[in-house]
Amino acid sequence: MISPQEIKTQGLKWWKPFLQSHLKNEAFFPKSIDRIGKISSSTLKEKFGELQSQLNELYKNSKDKLGYGYVINKEDVNFRKTGSHSLPQSITFESVDDYISFIDKKKDWSYFLNSSSYILQQLPQLKDWLYCNPITVIEYDSQWGDILKVCTYFINNPKPEMYVRQLPIDLHTKFIEQNETVIKSLLDYLIPEHRRDASEKSLVKRFYLKYDEPTIRLRILDNQLQIAGLSDLRIPLADFNKLILTCSNILLTENKMNFLALPTLPSTIAIWSGGGFMISYLSNSNWLKEKNIFYWGDLDAHGFQILHQMRSYFPQTKSVMMDRETFDLFGKEGLVAGEITNTENLKHLTASEFEMFTFLKTNNLRLEQEKIRQEYADNCFRRVITG
Repeated sequence: MISPQEIKTQGLKWWKPFLQSHLKNEAFFPKSIDRIGKISSSTLKEKFGELQSQLNELYKNSKDKLGYGYVINKEDVNFRKTGSHSLPQSITFESVDDYISFIDKKKDWSYFLNSSSYILQQLPQLKDWLYCNPITVIEYDSQWGDILKVCTYFINNPKPEMYVRQLPIDLHTKFIEQNETVIKSLLDYLIPEHRRDASEKSLVKRFYLKYDEPTIRLRILDNQLQIAGLSDLRIPLADFNKLILTCSNILLTENKMNFLALPTLPSTIAIWSGGGFMISYLSNSNWLKEKNIFYWGDLDAHGFQILHQMRSYFPQTKSVMMDRETFDLFGKEGLVAGEITNTENLKHLTASEFEMFTFLKTNNLRLEQEKIRQEYADNCFRRVITG
């Protein structure tokens, strides 16, 4: 026989659809639970005491006893051996009040009525959003006034291009950060056409807000190209992507110290995006498409993966000191174990590069850039840059 706790569990499963029915102005009650446990003749005979206890608990928590909650619908059932018995056949909630009182949702129901009414009054276009997110309406009950301030601002200013702290909204600056999940969901619904990138998880990146961007470091290796006398600069990524530089050549290294030690070279600028696979930061730097690009990575499987990645953005990228000759010259003393990778399809490598990649991966080897003598590296770069 069903217990009061099981009835409550089923009632809680109705909570969201009940709220949705209210938004659609559809009647939800009376609502019944028909499968409450069948009582057989053998149960009456063999487990009468246990059954009686279950029935007492069921009646004790019913509307007849509490004044609210479920009604027990009974029928007379005849058994051949034990005769006629009036037994529960189904459970019914007759009204909203009975239901919300029994599942202990009076306060939440009040929140929902007040908040949903307020939201629809302020932004009626959120009707469908409310239908899909009725529980969220309750969760943010006391904050809807401020949440809708943010929504209204973005509706009127869909691409602010400001930091959150700069937005002219009468709120403390952490409010948007603390309520990012619901605000992002609302803006996705209200202004989907004004998303910078729907795949971005953060609100600031998705909806044209400024944020603390990664910086790209530049070393200008030709003194004649210095900017206001500066040869070493850090530039926010968005500004870096807009650069117009007159150099012909771009050098990239996997490791920072090698970047810092690059020699003076004509018409050449070195770039450090943070090392390793953070080379992805350069993917939208379209001005690089017109430059000669040279990449120097560790002689290991990951170094060639990064080279492959860079070529997927800029096919003209050439590798430097990532060959068998360099490996044979410095590999006897400088080898360490590499990192295991399952990558196999590196279609942007040349045949000789892929052969080297396969050799290093199969033997789990790494020749780090730092193990290559500086004089040798300097001469290699001078040779590839000046011909």
